[in-house]
Amino acid sequence: MESTHATSAIETDQLAEENRQLRERLQDLLLQAHDNQQILQRQHELNLKLIGAEGFLELIENIFQTLPQISSLDVVTLLLIDSQDRVRGMMAHLHVDISRYPNLLLLRHEKQNGELFSLQKPEVGPYVAARHSVLFPATLPEPVSAAVVPLHRHNKLIGLLNFGSLQPDRFTKGMATDFIQVQASIVAICLENVINQERLKHISLTDPLTGVRNRRYIEKRLHEEISHAQRHQTPLSCLFIDIDHFKLINDSLGHAHGDDVLCEVAARIQSELRVYDVVGRFGGEEFVVLLPNILEEDAVLVADRIRIDIGNEPFQTDSREAISVTVSIGISTILAPDREQPPIELAQRLLTRADSALYRAKKEGRNKTICWD
Repeated sequence: MESTHATSAIETDQLAEENRQLRERLQDLLLQAHDNQQILQRQHELNLKLIGAEGFLELIENIFQTLPQISSLDVVTLLLIDSQDRVRGMMAHLHVDISRYPNLLLLRHEKQNGELFSLQKPEVGPYVAARHSVLFPATLPEPVSAAVVPLHRHNKLIGLLNFGSLQPDRFTKGMATDFIQVQASIVAICLENVINQERLKHISLTDPLTGVRNRRYIEKRLHEEISHAQRHQTPLSCLFIDIDHFKLINDSLGHAHGDDVLCEVAARIQSELRVYDVVGRFGGEEFVVLLPNILEEDAVLVADRIRIDIGNEPFQTDSREAISVTVSIGISTILAPDREQPPIELAQRLLTRADSALYRAKKEGRNKTICWD
């Protein structure tokens, strides 16, 4: 009888221990489910940010800043195949210095026989410098484990999304990659979307003949530069450029040659500018150049370089006939603009004064650079 009671007590203790372990396991599962729910919620919020990005810069900032925070990653990079310089051109038009984004890598061509560029699904495992250093520049933390995720659109590789961690077990060979594949698909779609948006925006703000900015963009950008100059109390100079005797060129040689002259003038102006200066065709044969943080004396140097470059080298036409072209330039500068004045008023004043200076240059014989006094 005592033996039966002893056996029963042992079984009771075993059941109690098993029950305690089951409760602990259940509690662990509940905690894990709660953590997973929070991760999924944060991931959902990230995806909404990616999908809702209104421009390329907003998208890549979410990829490089928000994605690592939510996914507990130490570094994220994005390599894009930019064979036609579309991304480079887009960033130049956005006046963004690519060096500000070391996580963004642009390749003009896929590396020949590069295994990474033939991936069809994510590659996960230890970081190998010989294989992965092209994806993680030396200026960024060197990961211990990494995931390389191909981005495909319309059955074509557009780039690689790369995750790096300082934890060796964060990415291991054989681990499931379904989740990061879904994330990569969302990123690829969002990239295509914002790049197309930026291209459409660029087209709407570009003069279709000369390829430089149009009047709408110049007026918009001028307000932005005035606001920037007001905040930082920096100068802003404006050049108003007009092709001398352009009507005579059109009348004597035809509008086709006139269009060629407009394109060549735009190109020569652009060649004398800094990357963050901007030139636009303001109408007809008139161009406007905005020179941020440039004093009048330096604006004169830029204007004279443009004027001499255009005037000293004849323009070649399709008929191989050389055309001599000159321009007149009016200059206006504002120094540390008044913060209390509306930017639209300052912008109008800057343009009006540059136009007045241009009128003087025309009146005094053309092929001149005149500053508003």
